[in-house]
Amino acid sequence: MSYKSVAEERPDRYKPSVAEYVQYQSQGFLVVPGLVSAGEVESLTQHGMDILHGKVPVPGVEPPPPDATLDQLLKRFTRVHMLHLHDQTSERFLLHPRVLDVLEALIGPDVLSLQTMLFYNSPSQGGQGWHQDAYYITTYPETLIGAWLALDRADEENGCLWVVPGSHHEPIYPDAGRGSLIHTEGAFADLQIVEQTSNMDDQLNTLAKVVAKYPPPVPVVVEPGDVVFFHSHLLHRSHANRSDRRWRRAFVSHYCNARSWVPWNHGHPYEGESANYQHILVRGATHLPFAQPRFGTPCAALKCGGIAAIPAPQSAIAAGRVA
Repeated sequence: MSYKSVAEERPDRYKPSVAEYVQYQSQGFLVVPGLVSAGEVESLTQHGMDILHGKVPVPGVEPPPPDATLDQLLKRFTRVHMLHLHDQTSERFLLHPRVLDVLEALIGPDVLSLQTMLFYNSPSQGGQGWHQDAYYITTYPETLIGAWLALDRADEENGCLWVVPGSHHEPIYPDAGRGSLIHTEGAFADLQIVEQTSNMDDQLNTLAKVVAKYPPPVPVVVEPGDVVFFHSHLLHRSHANRSDRRWRRAFVSHYCNARSWVPWNHGHPYEGESANYQHILVRGATHLPFAQPRFGTPCAALKCGGIAAIPAPQSAIAAGRVA
């Protein structure tokens, strides 16, 4: 059978260049400027602020007191997980066709969506130490990829991403302090077991020793509407927002090839069993179970059947409850 691109032709379809593909494969990340329009960014940003202020109810996110100040609101959480299971707008951006265009070229043609995170990162907030996404979200074969949509300009002052180009060629480093399903543990003769992954202190986070093998990390400076695609093995981090008044909001989603087996289920019972049926088929086809979008956003799942997506437990939605 022929297995060509399955994306429908659209006037706004984004076709990555060969150079962009090579950039992603060689460096482990790719920035696509202006992939999402300014109007869409403004809409999503306002929607996120409405969630913060309690104007949009979200299961698992307790509404703030009516008289809460902005400072009090910002102390409640810095990010919200898995909004697409409860919120139509978030589902729409998870399944944004131009984002899926790039994903189809990088990891497709079959693509499964897994996760959404809405980051606020107001002044003095945010930051996460060195980590690899594939440690937290396992896929077999390993095809995980992140898509980081900037809602504000992100630079060194307000807490942009920092990456180690080429570090995606490293294996996944298991953490001594966490149980995991990481297949690399015990598979290599000399693989280090690391400690305190994601800790912002490089003296405690021993992934910093792996980072030290490479040239200095580079900041990923982006404008609103830019999307950063990054490999799940890429060593990356962010620092706290050091600006006085600027936010660093972002909408981050994760995907994998839809032919990969996914044990990750974000808080549902039986972590470690097949969880593909909980995740949406967004492009192509698969031999594995998959979910349909709860709010009917157009995607491959609606053409291929599947089951209704199962909402995550409320305890898994609020920021900081899960990694």
